[in-house]
Amino acid sequence: QVQLQESGPGLVKPSQTLSLTCTVSGASITVSYYAWSWIRQPPGKGLEWMGAIEDDGRTAYSPTLKIHTSISRDTSKNQFSLHLESVTPEDTAVYYCATLSDSNFIFWGQGTQVTVSS
Repeated sequence: QVQLQESGPGLVKPSQTLSLTCTVSGASITVSYYAWSWIRQPPGKGLEWMGAIEDDGRTAYSPTLKIHTSISRDTSKNQFSLHLESVTPEDTAVYYCATLSDSNFIFWGQGTQVTVSS
């Protein structure tokens, strides 16, 4: 069973960079048939896919977030991370990491609340 756990700050000030980490157990992030994604849900809104990192380290991002978003990984720790630059209150959301396989999100973390406020 693959398990994902998000970690990071719950409160970030505007203009700062938000960094979240997803720790994966039960599967290697370098396995070929999975991609590792970040998804968020602002209050009162739907889920928004932010980006993903594939088994070989290639990344893909939402066109609307690409300029502010990067995803990295640490294969020695089996972790991947989200970095969101210049955050605003509109980036307040529950952030999830998830496993993508064959265009389906099959495993999810429990989510972590991030609030952007001064």
